[in-house]
Amino acid sequence: MLQAADLTIRLHPEDDVVIARLEIPTGTLLTKENVRAIVTIPAGHKIAVRAVAKGQPVRRYNQIIGFATRDIATGDHVHVHNIAMGDFQRDYAFACLKKETEFFSEKATFMGIVRADGRVATRNYIGILTSVNCSATVARMIAKHFENNLSEYANVDGVVALTHKTGCGMASEGEATDILRRTIAGYARHPNFFSSQLVGLGCEANQINNLLSAQQLKRSDRFGAFTIQEKGGTRKAVESGIARVKEMLPEANRAKRETVPASHLMLGLQCGGSDGYSGISANPALGAAVDLLVRHGGTAILSETPEIYGAEHLLTRRAVSKEVGEKLIRRIKWWEEYTARNGNEMNNNPSPGNKAGGLTTILEKSLGAVAKGGTTNLVDVYEYAQPVAAKGFVYMDTPGYDPVSATGQVAGGANMICFTTGRGSAYGCKPAPSLKLATNTPLFVHQEDDMDINCGTIIDGTETIPQAGERFFQLILQTASGRKSKSEEFGYGDDEFAPWTLGATM
Repeated sequence: MLQAADLTIRLHPEDDVVIARLEIPTGTLLTKENVRAIVTIPAGHKIAVRAVAKGQPVRRYNQIIGFATRDIATGDHVHVHNIAMGDFQRDYAFACLKKETEFFSEKATFMGIVRADGRVATRNYIGILTSVNCSATVARMIAKHFENNLSEYANVDGVVALTHKTGCGMASEGEATDILRRTIAGYARHPNFFSSQLVGLGCEANQINNLLSAQQLKRSDRFGAFTIQEKGGTRKAVESGIARVKEMLPEANRAKRETVPASHLMLGLQCGGSDGYSGISANPALGAAVDLLVRHGGTAILSETPEIYGAEHLLTRRAVSKEVGEKLIRRIKWWEEYTARNGNEMNNNPSPGNKAGGLTTILEKSLGAVAKGGTTNLVDVYEYAQPVAAKGFVYMDTPGYDPVSATGQVAGGANMICFTTGRGSAYGCKPAPSLKLATNTPLFVHQEDDMDINCGTIIDGTETIPQAGERFFQLILQTASGRKSKSEEFGYGDDEFAPWTLGATM
């Protein structure tokens, strides 16, 4: 049983708050802080360890997470009733913390699938993609034909249809169309697809030939593209698609796994259903695993721009150059303008579930979210679904909505998703396997069928962040080698393909 001295977690000596490991009843004396709770503090929530006057900043991680909306007494619960978002000057100090990466001399390995062009896959799917929502049913019918019909092809992970809700009712050219085309092309090229087919209707705004031209995609023996109208309707289009997959299956099944360096891994970093523990356990544990991967020559992509807002100055300091840091700030400014013209604000976050879990403002959520990116240099910044070419820790501009964000990362080349959650997000991603990290032990026990690893050990005091990071890094290597994630066992991933949509639907 935890003693009074162990009931809270202090993240920095200068913090105004500490975090409750579990529910703290009214009147409990926190001996380590010499503070008595004047109200009940829910698990994962904040308790004031010093008085904060109305209008003054409140600090966690020794960073501002908001401003007191009324006087806060020592021992009080610090949450939405007495703290709110506020603007303040951030010192970007570009590249002031960049440092030489200490690469491991002996590189970690996994069992990957080497493609003809030298890229390495973690899975071996055949993909059916769509240019427009109007071709979604045909794509699904093609994939469904093979749902229980792959017993002869043990090395093929599946035939998957990835459909979406757009592609027409939009301008045939412009930013929104560029993003959609870039996303589709990223999946068409993804190494986790042995081959793919792109199915259109024929009269949509997102014309297939224009998409192929804009993205420099060419039809080949591994990539086909056709429309329902040119094939002569639904039945003929489905029959054509099925016949093409049947041709591909014997060759796809010849794929074999071999030992390859971990430098071929590219992780998409996600957090969803965050809570007050996220920035203490799962996110920093993932960050520790990212540091290991980077030191082994691999790549990790941090994203969700609305959910790093207010903590971007921590990333610009780690940029390898002022130019890289400024690329990130340009995306921040774009988001400020984007939300303003759509009648929103950046503090629409956190969600109700985040708040129930102890998070109060987007500043607090963001400070925890950036911990997923570890401590190495920020080497480049990409726009949504752009191909990621750099090795190391990079940033991709995406919305905070997890399926949309992860879709952009996979389009950029991520061959695995690592997803932290404190509230119990259920998520999977095809063709890239997705691992979920639970922030606390009660969640892991309660939802064990969905969670791949428990980082609540850090909260419980039975494991350090580096130890949890090393344990998770080993799970990454095992999963990249073919071990199924919990979401794969359930079959998640077909419906989570969600390209970012911009602008009005006409």
